[in-house]
Amino acid sequence: MLWQASVAAIYVAERAGAPMTALAQISALAGRGLDGDRYATGEGFYSWAAGPLREVSLIEAEVLERLALDHNLDLPPGVHRRNIVTRGVPLGHLIGHEFRVGEATFRGVENCEPCQHLIDITGIAGILSPMIHRGGLHAAIVAGGAIRIGDAIVAVEPAAASDPIP
Repeated sequence: MLWQASVAAIYVAERAGAPMTALAQISALAGRGLDGDRYATGEGFYSWAAGPLREVSLIEAEVLERLALDHNLDLPPGVHRRNIVTRGVPLGHLIGHEFRVGEATFRGVENCEPCQHLIDITGIAGILSPMIHRGGLHAAIVAGGAIRIGDAIVAVEPAAASDPIP
């Protein structure tokens, strides 16, 4: 993959509907979520949904910048409700692939489409339409570790067919 990416911001909320808190670093917990975030503790609005969809969500800083320019949606930090803001990576390309964020390894699961809940929490009626297909990525945490602002985001090369299975 021909991109160089990094973590631009990190956010968590301790429970459903709580404001997002910006952090300089966080621990990713394999199979659970980000330490202290609503989905890692089972306190998120969609925590009832089984599976890895709610472990972590990411959004591109470039999308947030385009929302401000193209749609006059200059969102305050964290209002997008995503955990990790990235810079330099086309997140949609990571669906079905593993990638490292700092010390943690993620697997892209699906696009993170905006929903009515985002309007309910933010009170921004015009937020949904411009974010459709640009709302970010849901990812599973395959291996935990520390994540810091400025950390690199890199694709994980698949094992060669001749590599032994661990």
